Amino acid sequence: MDSLLLTLPVIQAQPQTAALAPAEPAAPARARKPDWLRVKLPIGPDYAAVRQLVDEHKLHTICQSGNCPNMGECWGAGTATFMILGNVCTRSCSFCAVATGRPSELDLDEPRRVAEAISLMKVKHAVITSVNRDELKDRGAGVWRDTVVLTKQLSPGTTIETLIPDVKANWEALEVMTSGGQEVISHNMETVGSLYRLVRPQAKYDRSLEQIRRTKLAGHRTKSGIMLGLGEKPDEVHQAMDDLVANGLDILTLGQYLQPTKRHLEVAEFIHPDAFAAYKEEGLKRGLKYVESGPLVRSSYHAERHVNVPI
Repeated sequence: MDSLLLTLPVIQAQPQTAALAPAEPAAPARARKPDWLRVKLPIGPDYAAVRQLVDEHKLHTICQSGNCPNMGECWGAGTATFMILGNVCTRSCSFCAVATGRPSELDLDEPRRVAEAISLMKVKHAVITSVNRDELKDRGAGVWRDTVVLTKQLSPGTTIETLIPDVKANWEALEVMTSGGQEVISHNMETVGSLYRLVRPQAKYDRSLEQIRRTKLAGHRTKSGIMLGLGEKPDEVHQAMDDLVANGLDILTLGQYLQPTKRHLEVAEFIHPDAFAAYKEEGLKRGLKYVESGPLVRSSYHAERHVNVPI
């Protein structure tokens, strides 16, 4: 398969000049992205086929909206993570590349289109996520349920993970969202508790933990994700692991935060792959059943492996 090497952009400090006039204080240089963040974007028939299906069915994927560095690998293998409830979010998280604003009217035909696309793609494991729809009384729970149920009907052999956003303590909505028979139910913490106001200003650390706890109490396989490189300290990551285990989490993903645009939070640190490996060991020692940890890991990366984790 032909491939195009995609090098993530590097922003460097301006060089010093020889001007005699007093120079203005230079802005601190942004760290150069290390070699381990270079990714290959496959271009081939499988990738093109997935792109065509997504376009024909007027679907949204978090692969595109979230600028995922693994999009080439996953699409090249004929898989994708679908984003329902539109592609405009009511939240304004400082890390996220998804558009923020007033969403369009709810598309009640979206569950059918997503289910048909998954069937046509013949995927063995589908990941479904969504934007936040805080303006909806049920947070879009009905569309969530219908999407999973229809997918199961059209593709009975396909396993499903649903990555559900913060429901703002609407536990009735959460119950509906998790009632379709999906194998994995995920809700991302995104960061450690001390950084929530900076990273997720409209969310609450304890509320997200409670959402995971309630999901586990209902008997589901639970999963969450945390980004590293936002300024968190190792002991804060360890504390988050303990909090997640105490609230019934089974699976944790850890990946490097990458700044989507200049308008978003800057990267505080690029975490070395060895540190990711150490975090994985620490998470398993602290009681997590499965940890996916690496610079380019995203919530949906290798998601098909997570359905085998014991509940």
